[in-house]
Amino acid sequence: MTKSVARRHLPTSPFKVRVEAPRKRFAVGDRVSHDRYGLGRAIGVEADSDIAVLVDFGSQQRRITQPYAALFKL
Repeated sequence: MTKSVARRHLPTSPFKVRVEAPRKRFAVGDRVSHDRYGLGRAIGVEADSDIAVLVDFGSQQRRITQPYAALFKL
C-alpha cells in the first residue's frame, strides 16, 4: 500500500521550488489565438472555463478542453 506524502521544500535545498503556473481563465467574448486553428472568439464557457471553452474560428467552431496549452487570450 502506497501513501501519498506532501513534500516540503527545505531552505537548504539546492533545487528550486516547483511553482504551479496560474490557470488560464476565459470568458464569453474573449479574443483568443490557437496554435493550430488561428484567431477566434470565445462563444461558450463550461464551468467557469475549468472544463472547456467553445471557440468560433470563423470557418469552424471548436471545443477546446483543459489544459489550454495552445490557446492564448489576446
